[in-house]
Amino acid sequence: MAVTVVGGGLAGSEAAWQLAERGHDVVLHEMRPVRGTAAHQTDRLAELVCSNTFKSTEHTNAHGLLKAELRALGSLILEAADTARVPAGSALAVDRDVFSAAVHERIHAHPRITVRRDEVTSIPSPAVIATGPLTSDALATALRARLGTDGLAFYDAIAPIISAESIDTGIAFRAARYDKETMDGASDEGAYLNCPFTKDEYEAFIDALTTADQFTAHEFDAVPYFEGCMPAEEMARRGRETLRFGPMKPVGLTDPRTGRRPWAVLQLRREDRAGRMWNLVGFQTRLRIPEQARVFRMIPGLANAEFLRFGSIHRNSYVNAPAALTPALTLRDDRQVFIAGQITGVEGYTESTATGLLAGVNLDRTLRGEAPMVPPPTTMLGALYRYLRDADPAHFQPMNANFGLLDELDAPPRDKLLKRERYAERALADLAGWREALQPQPATR
Repeated sequence: MAVTVVGGGLAGSEAAWQLAERGHDVVLHEMRPVRGTAAHQTDRLAELVCSNTFKSTEHTNAHGLLKAELRALGSLILEAADTARVPAGSALAVDRDVFSAAVHERIHAHPRITVRRDEVTSIPSPAVIATGPLTSDALATALRARLGTDGLAFYDAIAPIISAESIDTGIAFRAARYDKETMDGASDEGAYLNCPFTKDEYEAFIDALTTADQFTAHEFDAVPYFEGCMPAEEMARRGRETLRFGPMKPVGLTDPRTGRRPWAVLQLRREDRAGRMWNLVGFQTRLRIPEQARVFRMIPGLANAEFLRFGSIHRNSYVNAPAALTPALTLRDDRQVFIAGQITGVEGYTESTATGLLAGVNLDRTLRGEAPMVPPPTTMLGALYRYLRDADPAHFQPMNANFGLLDELDAPPRDKLLKRERYAERALADLAGWREALQPQPATR
């Protein structure tokens, strides 16, 4: 029986390769060029439609650590990227054409993989669904019907996330409005850190926010804003008090430094259970990344903010993974249908590739009668999966690799570089142990 993979991007190509290498006949469906998208220019598999960089290769960088883990697991995508690499310092940047041609040729040459050019409009089984953020309307409709009305999001409004250790808690204070909740044992809405503004600080912030440079939308991103997805800068342009009476309202809060209510407050919501990542509540944005760093560091308490993820607003399709999928990222009603790539709620080339690789590995295990295995959360790959499993469904948003996802070290050093080196050492050691326990089957061709 052939296994179906839907989508010929990074995740789909990786999943197809992993399954074929484990002895399965694979039919890989790619709808281009039968049905094109607004972003793709060619019909090649694994076409890069945005940047040409896979980001850092250094183990002390979260993206670099994830690459190291994928190399240890035999990633086709990273192997192709290495063959197409162009000078970019420590970043893995590629010649787009050379890269996609390498993946395209390897996939087509594999004796166990058949590539079909057609649009899949229903959910097959056993299968890996890896159709990306531009999933066709027909398949998106089928997924939404299968997952429930809240299972699939079609518009992506992302607020920045910052590292807890970069927040000045001498300024930002922990409190809930009217003291209705505290950090310990907080409700599903979570507990908050509050960044208090004086009137002058607020006015300067609004000036910077409304004049900062922002991205111009792609054609496929040019959709009307939902009120709940309104960029913070657009809200500010409606009137200087709009934010102060919206997401920055100070009611029910008292600044412990002054004993008075601040003029305005930006709230930070805990993004993970450990409280190491914090979300800027209500601050989805289209500002360019350097502008986000400049403007948001004007927020009291965030002068030295370390951004784990910058904000964005763009057309996207992604599954509400913690609400709709199993911990292995399968459908709840069919454990032989795995979801992979950006549609799972991960951001980035390497992250998409990683979910495709693990989907292929675990679908193989499932078909062999074995339980799926996810790496431990001390690894970057395992930590990403934990986020997709444990994030609050009511506030779920796509996530990229970052050190805030990992379990804390037993005795973390104060030096940040040394700390990240320790993270990497532990991750690669734990991955080696997991890989040994995995015991992948040799290919049979």
